[in-house]
Amino acid sequence: MSSDYNNPAFKKLLKKLQEESWQLELIISGFAIFGLFSAYTPLKLLYTEASTDGNNLIAFMYVIALISCVILAFNLLLHVILRGMWIGALGLRYVSGEIDYESLNYSEKFTNYLRKKVGSFDRYIARLENYCSIIFAISFLFIFYVFAFVFTIATIALIAKFLIENDDLDPYGKFIGIPIVVFLSIGMLLVFIDFATQGWLKKKKWLSKFYFPFYWIFSFITLSFLYRPLVYNFLDNKFGRRISLLLLPIYIILIVGSSFQNKTSNYFNRSLNSSEIIGDASNYEDLLTDDTDFIEKVTIPSKVISTNYLKVFMLFNDIIEDDVFDYNPDLKPKEDIRGFSSDMIIINEMSWKERDSIRHAYMKTLNDVYRIRIDSIEHKSEFILTESQKNQKGFETYIDIKDIEKGKHLMNLTRKRIRKKDTQTLYVARIPFWYFPD
Repeated sequence: MSSDYNNPAFKKLLKKLQEESWQLELIISGFAIFGLFSAYTPLKLLYTEASTDGNNLIAFMYVIALISCVILAFNLLLHVILRGMWIGALGLRYVSGEIDYESLNYSEKFTNYLRKKVGSFDRYIARLENYCSIIFAISFLFIFYVFAFVFTIATIALIAKFLIENDDLDPYGKFIGIPIVVFLSIGMLLVFIDFATQGWLKKKKWLSKFYFPFYWIFSFITLSFLYRPLVYNFLDNKFGRRISLLLLPIYIILIVGSSFQNKTSNYFNRSLNSSEIIGDASNYEDLLTDDTDFIEKVTIPSKVISTNYLKVFMLFNDIIEDDVFDYNPDLKPKEDIRGFSSDMIIINEMSWKERDSIRHAYMKTLNDVYRIRIDSIEHKSEFILTESQKNQKGFETYIDIKDIEKGKHLMNLTRKRIRKKDTQTLYVARIPFWYFPD
């Protein structure tokens, strides 16, 4: 069929499909909107879980998925509303026909004005049809634009990681990687300018020759060769260009608008961390009741402790392991296997005895680095690796508090850091609580 696109019969089929495409548009939009709204909450939950666990790559992928869901849902909802208006206009035309300005019996001034501004009812229906068809098509095109941006950033990041920051290729990796990153950065800027100006760089003879190599390279990086016919079919249509220019500012307004929130104080807001005078709900396990609540850093069981011991849970992340390696460099492996990899590939072969010995040394170092104080008194901590009630991996310890006084106290979790052979102590978390034993 693809080889017969010039065949009159094929063109006739296309025309028939175009006339009946609104039915397919509504069906696809309905299923897509239902699926997008159903997927948004689980995706947001997965993003929260990945970000709190320190899986930045996975969290970034979920962010892109969430952005794509929002863009697609907004466009398809707009399409359904306009298509509903179009169907209503068709039904009204069947009943009432064209607009009869004479029967309205308005003054000549208003009649002439309405004839000019409102015009024919058939023209209004045709405009709605154009809006619906273009918005439906551009909805999926904008998702490709999001993927193009992601692929470009990912390409630059991979080159920086495997060439510039690779010590095994030093100094050749930097000599090769830095020019490539500069080339891609310039190309990314030029492609964005060409996209925002709807092809201005391609119109200038001397600029087009300079821009063509960047355009050719980025057509593979962004996979634009897959959807390029859609792009140029929009650009050769004045109506399509206007819609494209109109939707981009709307997205920016939506993003900026979502950042607004009602502020009830000049000095306190929702993003404050726990301290001697502030208690953040994310630091108390009994307040993490919803499925969307996850431990972000450090928790204790409750604001009011009635037992003679205090449980402290510290969420595991890459920063903790880096602190351990900095404090005890002998624990740092020759090849760091952290990151996204397959369990089917055996990267590091080590006997059980060696592995157990290193784990004990790891935990000993961690307990030397991280210390707990209740008010001004340091308490011995013995962290062990475990999972929280939210199934999050972390380190847990129990502190004897039977000898402290009743009332308000402050739990301080600190860590040691070595900088230029000097040992510094930094706060990790400060959580207030009240001790009232049973």
